[in-house]
Amino acid sequence: MSDIHLLPDLLVSQIAAGEVVERPASAVKELLENSLDAGSRDIRLDLEEGGIKLIRLSDDGNGIAQDDLKLALTRHATSKIASLDDLERVASLGFRGEALASIASVARLTLTSRSADAAHAWKVGALDGKLHSPEPAALARGTVVEVRDLFFNTPARRKFLKSPPTEFAHCDEALRRVALSHPECAFTLAHNGRVSKRLAVADWQARALDILGEGFAAAARTLDESAGPLRLYGLAGLPAYSRAGRDAQYLFVNGRFVRDKLLSHAVREAYRDVLHHERHPAYVLFLELPPEGVDVNVHPAKTEVRFRDGRGVHQFVLHVLERALGAGREKGAEMGAGVSAPAFFKGGPAGDFPLSPRSSSQSSQPALNPPYPPLQRGGNTPAHRANEPAPYYQMVAEALAGTSEIRNPKSEIEYPQSEIAETPPLGYALAQLSGIYILAENAHGLIVVDMHAAHERILYEQIKTAFDARVVASQPLLIPVVFAATGLEMATAEEAGAALLEMGFEIAPVSPTHLALRAVPAMLKDADGERLARELLKDIHEFGLSGAMHARRNELLATLACHGAVRANRRLSVPEMNALLRDMEGTLRADQCNHGRPTWFQLTLSDLDKFFMRGQ
Repeated sequence: MSDIHLLPDLLVSQIAAGEVVERPASAVKELLENSLDAGSRDIRLDLEEGGIKLIRLSDDGNGIAQDDLKLALTRHATSKIASLDDLERVASLGFRGEALASIASVARLTLTSRSADAAHAWKVGALDGKLHSPEPAALARGTVVEVRDLFFNTPARRKFLKSPPTEFAHCDEALRRVALSHPECAFTLAHNGRVSKRLAVADWQARALDILGEGFAAAARTLDESAGPLRLYGLAGLPAYSRAGRDAQYLFVNGRFVRDKLLSHAVREAYRDVLHHERHPAYVLFLELPPEGVDVNVHPAKTEVRFRDGRGVHQFVLHVLERALGAGREKGAEMGAGVSAPAFFKGGPAGDFPLSPRSSSQSSQPALNPPYPPLQRGGNTPAHRANEPAPYYQMVAEALAGTSEIRNPKSEIEYPQSEIAETPPLGYALAQLSGIYILAENAHGLIVVDMHAAHERILYEQIKTAFDARVVASQPLLIPVVFAATGLEMATAEEAGAALLEMGFEIAPVSPTHLALRAVPAMLKDADGERLARELLKDIHEFGLSGAMHARRNELLATLACHGAVRANRRLSVPEMNALLRDMEGTLRADQCNHGRPTWFQLTLSDLDKFFMRGQ
């Protein structure tokens, strides 16, 4: 007697449902995607008890013909792909043909639809895997799907559901994700008979404003750049708008919400220089690329993807975000031209694609550093002469021995007000408050600057530039660090050996299973050698040489800049304060320090008038 037997169709569908339908929100997501694939422009979602008792989705899409109604509720039946070639370049949100069948296996489902050429609508029901015959029904156009009593026949699964308010919150979030990436469609959400959300047709910026609120929009930077067939656009929240959790992170690939490790790493790296490590950025980002460049057939929930040229996509996203966050609050230096697209998308050797006209460098916001007469430095300050380093520069000067000179913002300057044609963006210093803040006046009103945070950012960017301009000094280790390595680490060390030497590392095999770290960059000589080598080899394998070394170097230089920056309670002269303001205007990412704190803010004359009730 054989111990192997075929499983019943209902059980097979219920097993598949365990991957596709985790909770009401999972069913909502699948139904919304089906409606959008059908060309819907107006979708209404009605829920009862958080979707546990009822999920009803109504749309105005193309509808389903009478002969296809029963097929639509059958496993692996779909109109979206027909061959492997279609699967490799799928552009629709759904394509597996599993969603409706999976939902029907764990709930009481009714499907009513009317195609464009039908005289009337037809309805079909499903219960415990059994499909009823289609019946005539009344429906103006489109499709209505009713899902009642989710998990009624799988009580063990139903016990894992949370309270109705919690499940409704998950459904609401599923709708938000879909609505963000499809602003051309209107959405209505109702719960227990009361409408809780209405989203009209809009462009993507207006839709993001509707969903995330004006607070996010006011604290976010718009970006839109292309390189070859790659395009990244959206809103990147400034560090001051960071969150304690990841609840305001929305990343879409070709209109599909994803949680991709590679893209998430690129975003984290872009924010690394400007955000405290315990905070999380807020963003709404849309990545577009050819369908054949991304595999969406990775997980049944379709929230994971795999890129054909992952490293190239990672670098593209990283550099676009770095430039967007690096520009001044009022759009400082030009965002730059020449983002490299991955070689796969170019169809040939590696090279640079010019940015498209959509580049965010064309923002309508004023420039942070407009042309104005340069201020002259000279004379003596109370603390030191202009050509002598200030005490807090000594540590930096020693670390950069033999490199290009770092400009000292503490030099004395002279500026006759009558000769200044235009007021600089950060204005001119008026006074110092409590030894911590600089008060300055510009054309709009009062500027308040945190002098330590601002100077820390200035030093950090200057030190990075100085280190980039020279070959990294290597420090041989008196006793090499020998450690057991995995096969992947051995292969990575061998392949990247020459590049590692250029970065100051010497990592060589001493046996088939062990590596020896013989030299490290001089600036990292005090680090844990084995841990450093392992992390570096892991990063090189996943994200390439440049990304791996970039992160390690910047961690050290950020600490160096923090120790070197001017401290609180240090009295500065007015010329010293003005020199710091001018250096801020010429520094990328000057809006926040290395830990994500803001460095300055503006109080306009209008704000001050409101405080003092002038004109009221």
